[in-house]
Amino acid sequence: MPAAGDLKRGGNLRTIAIVDYGLGNLRSVIRGLENAGGNAVITADADTITSADGIVLPGVGAFREGMEQLGSLRTMVIEATKHVPLLGICLGMQMLMEVSEEHGVHAGLGLIPGLVKRFPRAIGMKVPHMGWNSIYMEKPENPLFDGFAMEEYVYFVHSYYADTLPDHTLTTTTYICPFASSIWNKNAYGVQFHPEKSGAVGLRLLKNFIDMI
Repeated sequence: MPAAGDLKRGGNLRTIAIVDYGLGNLRSVIRGLENAGGNAVITADADTITSADGIVLPGVGAFREGMEQLGSLRTMVIEATKHVPLLGICLGMQMLMEVSEEHGVHAGLGLIPGLVKRFPRAIGMKVPHMGWNSIYMEKPENPLFDGFAMEEYVYFVHSYYADTLPDHTLTTTTYICPFASSIWNKNAYGVQFHPEKSGAVGLRLLKNFIDMI
């Protein structure tokens, strides 16, 4: 029998829509969600997204291209997030912000206040920030990080980072400068790292997200 957290009213399995807008490692994301016990579907269909119980917005690449590729699905994602949880991963997290400075100034979805900035130059430090690094819990009571230690290690690949207010910062990481590695506002959550590449820690985060829907 499925656990109570796997069901919604009426006895149907909860569905997570992974938004397919032409960018992102969709297969590894769906495998991660399935390994965490989720029922996920990759889709670019507006009706499927709006009827889902949770949404994942993945992505790799440039901010402007991501927003352009998302196109008409922008409104659907924003509206759906009023009612169900959304998890943005890597570029998907950055797209939740108000504005990005990547290759010019570009508007994001505006679900989380703040700005996406490029790492400053630093002697001996390479950009992109690539590999394993620490995340430090700023709001350990948040359900996305239920069961986490105050410091965990996860996998990053990025050249830009989120600059947001402490109220919207779930975890912080330091690489060249301190930055918000996980962010949140109402139903919108974002992680700069790749949970699907972060072993047991990433699997725990995905399971927590599943349990929130």
